[in-house]
Amino acid sequence: MKLSDAAIRSAKPTDRERKLFDGNGLYLLIAPNGGKRWRWKYRFGGKEKVLALGVYPAVSLKDARQKREEADAQRRAGIDPGVQKQAIKAAIRAEVSNTFEVVAREWFAQQSIVWAVTHRRHTMAYLEKDIYPLIGGIPVGGVRPPQLLEALRRIESRGAPSAAKKMRQTCGQIFRYAIATGRADYDAAAGLRDALSPKVVKNFASIKEPKIIGALLRDIEMYTGNLIVRFALRVAPYVFVRPGELRRAEWSEFNLEGSEWRIPAARMKMKEQHIVPLARQVVSLLKDLHQYTGHCTFVFPSMRANTAPISDMTLLAGLRRMGYGKEEMTVHGFRSMASTLLNEQGYNRDWIERQLAHGERNSIRAAYNYAEYLPERKKMMQEWADFLDGLREQS
Repeated sequence: MKLSDAAIRSAKPTDRERKLFDGNGLYLLIAPNGGKRWRWKYRFGGKEKVLALGVYPAVSLKDARQKREEADAQRRAGIDPGVQKQAIKAAIRAEVSNTFEVVAREWFAQQSIVWAVTHRRHTMAYLEKDIYPLIGGIPVGGVRPPQLLEALRRIESRGAPSAAKKMRQTCGQIFRYAIATGRADYDAAAGLRDALSPKVVKNFASIKEPKIIGALLRDIEMYTGNLIVRFALRVAPYVFVRPGELRRAEWSEFNLEGSEWRIPAARMKMKEQHIVPLARQVVSLLKDLHQYTGHCTFVFPSMRANTAPISDMTLLAGLRRMGYGKEEMTVHGFRSMASTLLNEQGYNRDWIERQLAHGERNSIRAAYNYAEYLPERKKMMQEWADFLDGLREQS
C-alpha cells in the first residue's frame, strides 16, 4: 500500500528504526528520535544499494517520488545514481575549496613571507576591496577575462591606473599558481595587458641646464636654514639616490675610509642591495656632519626626534625656501639631472642605469648585480662630483 502525507505525519517512532514502504524501492526510514529520512533501494551491477533522497518534511512525499523516478532513469541508462550523487558532491566541494579567493589566499600565504609589511598590506587591501567581491567566489578555473577586467577597472575608476596594472600582475601570478597546482587551465589576466588605461609617466621637475645647476648648487651652499637640511641637500646632487634612500641613510651603512655606501636591499625600491661610490667631496661632507649626528642612527635625523629620519617634506621645504617652485625642482629631480647630463657626456648607459639602481628583473642575476661595473662607476661618480663643483664655482 502506498504512503500518504497523513500516514507519514501520524507515524510515530519506536525504540528501533522502522521503514514505511511506498513502492518501487522507495521507503521512509523513521529513527527512534523521530527523524524521518527518504531512502531508495535499487540494484546496480548485480548488487543491492541504497540511495539517500533527503529528509522529511523538507523533501515531501511528492518530491521523494520524483527523485526516485529521476534516479531510476539514471539506473536504466547505465549510470549508478549513488556514484553520480557522490561525483556531484565532490565537484561542489572542489568548487568551494578552489574559488579564486581560496586559491589567492593560499598563494598569498606562501609568497608574502618575504615581502615588506607595506607591500603585504597594500596587496591584500586591493584583493579584499576590489577583487574578491567580484570574482572571489568563482572557481579559479572558471574566471573569465571580462570578469577580472571589471574588477580592475573599479580600481582605475578611483584614479589609480598604476595600482590596477599591479593588481593585473598579481592576479596573473595567482592564476599561474592555480595552473601549477592543477586548479586552472589558463591565466585570465594574460590578455588584459592592453585593456587597461596606459600608464601616465610622472616626470619629476628637474633643472638640467648647466648654468642653472651651478646657481642651484651655490644656493644650496649658502642655505641658512636647518643644518641637517643643508647637509642633505649638499649630498643629494653627488649621490643622486632616491629621496627615501637618502633620508633614511644610517651611519652603519657607510665605509668612509673605503669611500662607499652600501644600502641594504630592504630599503631599496627593487629590493636589491645597492652600492654608492662616494666621491671625495661626499666623504668630506659626511665627516663634517658626523660631529653633529654621529651619535644618532640616522645620518640625517629629524629635527624633532633624532630617533627618526628627516622627512621628505622637510627637504622639499628647503628647496622652496631657496625659491625653487614645484614646477622647477624637486628632491627627486637630482636623479634625472644626473641621468640626463651623464648620458649627454657620453658615459656608458649601463653604468648610469646601475648607479640609478634601476632594477634588474632577472632575480638570479640581480642578486649579484649590486657590484656590477663598480670600478667604472667609482670613476664616473668622482668625475660627476668634480663636474658639479666646476658648475658651482662658475659665476
